[in-house]
Amino acid sequence: MHFSSVVWVPLFALSTAAYTPASTANTDQLAADALSNLATWAADGNLNGTCTLENAAVRKEWGNLTETERSNYTSSVLCLMALPAKTDATIVPGAKSRYDDFLYQHINQTLTIHGTANFLSWHRWFVYTYEQALRNECGYTGYQPYCKINLNPHSARGLRHFSLVYTMYFKAPGNWGRWAADPVNSPIFDGGDYSLSGNGVYEAHNCTEGLPTDLNCIPAGSGGGCIYSGPFKNSTVHLGPVDPTLAESEIVSNNGTIYNPRCLKRDVSSWVSTRWTTEENSTALITENSDIDSFQTTMQGNFTAGTYGVHGGGHFTIGGDPGGDIYTSPGDPVFWLHHGQIDRTWWIWQNQDIASRQDAISGTITMDNSPASRNGTLDDTLYLGVNADTIAIKDVMSTVEGPFCYIYM
Repeated sequence: MHFSSVVWVPLFALSTAAYTPASTANTDQLAADALSNLATWAADGNLNGTCTLENAAVRKEWGNLTETERSNYTSSVLCLMALPAKTDATIVPGAKSRYDDFLYQHINQTLTIHGTANFLSWHRWFVYTYEQALRNECGYTGYQPYCKINLNPHSARGLRHFSLVYTMYFKAPGNWGRWAADPVNSPIFDGGDYSLSGNGVYEAHNCTEGLPTDLNCIPAGSGGGCIYSGPFKNSTVHLGPVDPTLAESEIVSNNGTIYNPRCLKRDVSSWVSTRWTTEENSTALITENSDIDSFQTTMQGNFTAGTYGVHGGGHFTIGGDPGGDIYTSPGDPVFWLHHGQIDRTWWIWQNQDIASRQDAISGTITMDNSPASRNGTLDDTLYLGVNADTIAIKDVMSTVEGPFCYIYM
């Protein structure tokens, strides 16, 4: 039985002569509105702590990073993959690297961090903690890539207290819809030195049953085998799979703790992206769901209706192993950019109406309330094992308060 997996989003890139990205004007405007509203909120004295819009870190689109910045990011990820694990080897003998420390926590908690009240908050804390590991343990000086807005002088009431002004001018604004029409040829997957590696080599394989209801079996794409170019072509996946979607003899499911070294496989799918990660999908998600329950439910998809949502859609755009496995999906480095997009989309939604949405929470503490469980609360905690201190959900609801000080532009 397969659950909706979670692993990627065609969301960034430098355009090339051979590739024309789609317009993302609607979601870009929503992001601009979000930033303006946040600026007004801050100017009205609603922020606590030392974070301001002036000193906040800016998470940028992959395509707006320079080649050097992209190389620095992938090198830092490879560094994390080379550092020794901190997880207790008697509990998880398959964890060999610091990267595996993060992967194991996702494997171990999958059924209590998806379709739950903490889905968005847990993954926000997860991505931030990973970003900090890259910075503090591998010398990375940037922030988790995702999207960028250029800044130019422009007067705005919300920024009058900050000695700086922003223009809401987007250059190559990256998100899922930008590359949904043809993700395999997008710069994120071009396989060059400044990409996150390319598609897998073609291997005959089954369609992907991504949903527990066995609806919408994803047609086999042009990949399916090991990636063969780019920074991660020689990387090894150590843990899992737990719920594999590639039916191949060498992919044997297990509990996610044993040592099971194998290459990273992808099967990048436009069949998925053109159905669930278009600009229209994202715009509707943000504008047509005014309460947190409908927003996060629509984002994650409706299994009984056979829809993946932008979350599952982003993950199954990448597919393969570990990308097509809801448990082990962070084993593919594109996971982190996808969940940067997930977090950005939540950030945009929250900042459309900060007063009523910033602390909005809904859902129970088990996946789709199975088995039946109590409602989650802001006082519940988020656990990441050796990777971070335990923290309350209420402390991660704003990206400019608590331990955070970052924005998307």
